[in-house]
Amino acid sequence: MSKQTDQMKHWSGDFGKQYTQRNDLTPAGMDQLYRDHYGLSRSELNREFLDRLPRDLRILEVGSNVGLQLALLQRAGFADLTGIELQWYGVEEGKKNTRGINLMQGSAFDLPFRDGWFDLVFTSGVLIHIHPHDLPAAMSEIVRCSRRYVWGMEYYAPEHTEIPYRGESNLMWKGDFARLYLERFPELEVVTRKRVKYTANDNEDEMFLLRKKGT
Repeated sequence: MSKQTDQMKHWSGDFGKQYTQRNDLTPAGMDQLYRDHYGLSRSELNREFLDRLPRDLRILEVGSNVGLQLALLQRAGFADLTGIELQWYGVEEGKKNTRGINLMQGSAFDLPFRDGWFDLVFTSGVLIHIHPHDLPAAMSEIVRCSRRYVWGMEYYAPEHTEIPYRGESNLMWKGDFARLYLERFPELEVVTRKRVKYTANDNEDEMFLLRKKGT
């Protein structure tokens, strides 16, 4: 890996392994977790954003952990699915529990794929763990590898704001990630954006689908 940040050191070691062990869910359990948080399942959100897209899209998830988000896409009929994950333990656990999904270890800063190799590249709760100074490098790799779509769901705030994570600092930030993409990459345009409010408090997440103009 060409870049090794403080955040990567946390997530690639025992800290990341413990996260995976705490979040030992099935795809159905992931849907229920979303219902508990937002009042609707992840599968429902996915349908809202992706239902009109062809099922033969080549899709990459950056920060796939054990592949739960990819498994939900597989249930929705998408078949060409790849995940890249920093933490080796997550990759190995994902390989045990998925079929027909290509999971590999790697970094968002150095995606081992040709330009435009995927039709859609996405993150889910991953950009929030990248230091703001390092976001442009990770976003550049995501945009580079996508032929057409960039999709994401991340914690939302109008301005980039650090928030404590499990009693530690320098590990999590919420922000307007769709705006950051649009400002840095003028070739992108919005297809759909949706703020999703938590049922228990006033926090919001945002799901966004962006497209390369003219594709």
